[in-house]
Amino acid sequence: MSTPHFTRYHLFLFLAFLAVWVWAAIEPKYPEDWLLENLLVFLFVPIIVLAGRYFRLSNASYTLIALFMAMHLVGSHYTYSEAPFGYTLQRWFDADRNMYDRLVHFAFGLLLAYPMREMFLRVAKSGGFWGYWLPLELTLAFSAMYELIEWGVAMHVAPDTGMAFLGAQGDPWDAHKDMLLAAAGATITLLLVALARWVLDRRSGADPERAPAQTPRN
Repeated sequence: MSTPHFTRYHLFLFLAFLAVWVWAAIEPKYPEDWLLENLLVFLFVPIIVLAGRYFRLSNASYTLIALFMAMHLVGSHYTYSEAPFGYTLQRWFDADRNMYDRLVHFAFGLLLAYPMREMFLRVAKSGGFWGYWLPLELTLAFSAMYELIEWGVAMHVAPDTGMAFLGAQGDPWDAHKDMLLAAAGATITLLLVALARWVLDRRSGADPERAPAQTPRN
């Protein structure tokens, strides 16, 4: 079996991500928080790149992953509690807090549920109901794991850095709301995918879930 090659589009996504990362690394508002926020970036980006040499996701999945990572990098530059667009959302929703962290947790489910579903379809051959339920469960699992990591890190760093990393902004239910938003984002994406599959199935008369092992061509 030949090793998949990276395309120009993959290179474009990587360079775009790298440009955002460099921007975010230049004079971040709280350097210690920037470093903490980037620990997962340093861990997962190499894994995604290396895994892509042997297991290639679709261009759509890589685009969604890159978009989410860019949103995370913006939060690492300003901190999630002080991102400028979060104040705009605060005015729009008449909220009592910066809403950028809520947006990113929602985007976690909205943007990453599709790549998770693609992985389950192609690796675990989980079609039908499980092709929708398992990505939702994994979204909730990752979201809960991240909240636990935030709590553990905040307990062992300087108080100011810990509060910036948590981004709770005084809300005792912050973690629960973040997980709920991630689940809501994933649910919306999976419902849209189910609707698209239903429409395609009606038009073609075929069941697209019965051939999950096929490699997407986009």
